[in-house]
Amino acid sequence: MKNIQKIKSLASEYHTEFVEIRRQIHANPELGFEEYKTSTLIANKLKEMNIPFQIGIAKTGIVAIIEGQNPDIKTIALRADMDALPIEEKNDFGYQSINKGVMHACGHDAHIACLLGAAKILNELKDDFEGSVKLIFQPSEEKFPGGAQAMIKEGVLENPIPKYIIGQHVLPTLESGKIGLRAGKYMASTDEIYLTVKGKGGHAATPELNINPIVIASHIIIALQQIENQNRYNGLPTVLSFGRIQGNGLTNIIPDEVKIDGTLRCFNEEWRAEAHQMITELSQSIATDMGGNCVVFIDKGYPFLVNDIPLTEELKKHAIKYLGNENVVDLEMRLTAEDFAYYSQKIPSCFYRLGTRNEAKGIVSNLHTNTFDIDEDAIETGMGLMAWITINQL
Repeated sequence: MKNIQKIKSLASEYHTEFVEIRRQIHANPELGFEEYKTSTLIANKLKEMNIPFQIGIAKTGIVAIIEGQNPDIKTIALRADMDALPIEEKNDFGYQSINKGVMHACGHDAHIACLLGAAKILNELKDDFEGSVKLIFQPSEEKFPGGAQAMIKEGVLENPIPKYIIGQHVLPTLESGKIGLRAGKYMASTDEIYLTVKGKGGHAATPELNINPIVIASHIIIALQQIENQNRYNGLPTVLSFGRIQGNGLTNIIPDEVKIDGTLRCFNEEWRAEAHQMITELSQSIATDMGGNCVVFIDKGYPFLVNDIPLTEELKKHAIKYLGNENVVDLEMRLTAEDFAYYSQKIPSCFYRLGTRNEAKGIVSNLHTNTFDIDEDAIETGMGLMAWITINQL
């Protein structure tokens, strides 16, 4: 277990430094493709560590390289996302967001801190490993079409070509000090569904003169639930949920049209395409049969995320050596989505979870909530583990 005690010692020594980095980023959150201050902070830290980098990739992204012995022999990429969410923070702990309506409610501040911390450890130990480490600081994970796709188009997976890419994401349902992994399919594809149901509005007391799009919309929503219940591909789950219906009528006014917005999540590309067709045909046929019509727009989003099985199994073994068997858990499939999936469709990848929950400290809020926070002890775990698994994979 080469370097394990050295890495643990360095992670402990540097912990306070990268907690402060995390707090600076948390207090100054920026939305997707607007992470200019965040990018500058990362660049300044890389300069301080004498790690060469390129800035301005996909607008605000950064790519850096740490070269060990025989740097061309193998390259492993490590990725952190940088953007925040349009949420008004309700925390009051001295480093809450100073940008009104913007908050790091998904832990990307911690992802950056962990990757920078791992970079410092790896840079200090670069004479102890062969190969290179590519550090990817990616913009706009939260905002479709996402920064991963943009960075790939700009060559982030080239010159040098990584053999693997590894990502780490906080998980507030998992206790701090633990990590979780799942080999194979892990996170779902995500599509946005937009339906515009058109009828003929009028006075609510004269239904014989109207074609009520609200009634048509209700039939469409009920009918589309059968798609969620499909069990066609080895029992893999599907979710079709509608979160907004907008009619703009009144108690005695039937509107001309109703808009319905929803999301489709699944784990199979053939079924995904078939579900798109079913949504379109079923919505339009119901509307037509009831005297109206329906315009369907499906905005195809991130693909499903698949963790390379051999790579994930290797990382699990490394994690057990570093953290102990009791602190490494197997995860269930998630119907949430991540644009890390674009990397996983290109090269062998592993996207694992870093526990950040601490009930004793009152740190229990879920992702994407206005009181989200992390147990900052997790940063020591995250940066040390990332450095450890990287060295073992080189």
